[in-house]
Amino acid sequence: MAGKDSSHAPQQKEIQLSFGPRISDFGFPPARLEPCHRGANPYPRRVGIVNVALGERSYDIQIGTGLLHRLGPECARLGLGTRCAIISDTNVAPRFATAARKTLAKAGFAPALITIPAGETAKNLKTVEACYNQLAAQRFERQSFIVALGGGVVGDLAGFVAATYLRGLPFVQVPTTLLAQVDSSVGGKVGINLKAGKNLVGAFYQPRLVLCDLRTLVSLPTREYRAGLAEVIKYGIIYDARLFQRLERDLPKLLRGNPRILAAVVARCCRIKAEVVRQDETEGGLRAILNFGHTIGHALEAISHYGKYLHGEAIAIGQVAAARLSREILGLPAPDVARIAAIFRRAGLPTRLALNAPQRQKLLTAMQLDKKVRAGEIKFVLATRIGTVKFGQRVPLTAIQHILNPPPSEVRSTCRHSAKEDRLRRMGPPSTLSH
Repeated sequence: MAGKDSSHAPQQKEIQLSFGPRISDFGFPPARLEPCHRGANPYPRRVGIVNVALGERSYDIQIGTGLLHRLGPECARLGLGTRCAIISDTNVAPRFATAARKTLAKAGFAPALITIPAGETAKNLKTVEACYNQLAAQRFERQSFIVALGGGVVGDLAGFVAATYLRGLPFVQVPTTLLAQVDSSVGGKVGINLKAGKNLVGAFYQPRLVLCDLRTLVSLPTREYRAGLAEVIKYGIIYDARLFQRLERDLPKLLRGNPRILAAVVARCCRIKAEVVRQDETEGGLRAILNFGHTIGHALEAISHYGKYLHGEAIAIGQVAAARLSREILGLPAPDVARIAAIFRRAGLPTRLALNAPQRQKLLTAMQLDKKVRAGEIKFVLATRIGTVKFGQRVPLTAIQHILNPPPSEVRSTCRHSAKEDRLRRMGPPSTLSH
């Protein structure tokens, strides 16, 4: 896998973060920089910090390479209780649980490990009950805390366990996938799935800290890394046209895991989400924009029994569908629709569905269970242009049916990939994040 691509680095103002070399932040306002000289064991490098400002529930997102070993000292700094449970899954625990336990133990904590099955199918009440039982068997108390070590499934489920066991335990997010680092670990949405739909049981429960160690992304399978890009692209569509432009330009380097680009992108996405959550913590209004593409995406995950599509793949399809709906309902310019579809294809993500009539009906039925349904009516987040969206949009059923059943000419057009894009699809996840 290719390493740094400094010869083609963006010619933008550069800033010094904690990621080792100087990195470009695409010219965006930088993350706050902290020397982090705390106590007798300061950080060896500076750390990029994004603050989620929620009054007494405020917390920091720390972004850097090699931060996992700082988990123990950071939990100690927060004054968390002595006992803790690391909740991880069968994919992540063998890679990172030992390091997490060592840093916690060295900082004076008594960590226990709870391992759950990997994958979206484990995000259910049965798994939650198993976690409760293990916490009870080990006599965890209200002074204890939870560490969520893994991707979005682990973060959502462990956060839900923390929110509900003994009516609430503190918890810390240590996301190990790109999707979790830029999205699901931030903002306090925790929950589980039902057979009827995704995330139908849950709570708003903020973590005490989010620790994003970019080095954990090295071990990601190609498919998982690309799935995370769906959430990255979403931020450009809903909030930041400049980010979208930079992604269009630098996507090949991001696909190669260029550490400068990756660090900048993660920081920018976290800042966007932190700002949205600051204004609307419990999704009473603005926060709904973060669900762009998720109405169809979540329904697709549900009808495929959370096994066929990764979350990022499902919402990639959903976002392209939402862009086409935006064209019909709000007049999103056709070139913007084409750009949105093209960048998802270039990222190696699916952009369309091939459903028969019964499958389309199942999808529509699943969409009726979406959390954004009001008075039985499905509400969508739609774009007026790249970088600007509106939430709570009413969409006629005929328009939804049309985008779920595109004419053959549109299906053919979505399948035209350049040879360069096909090469990018075959490229693997980042492998050069340490320096």
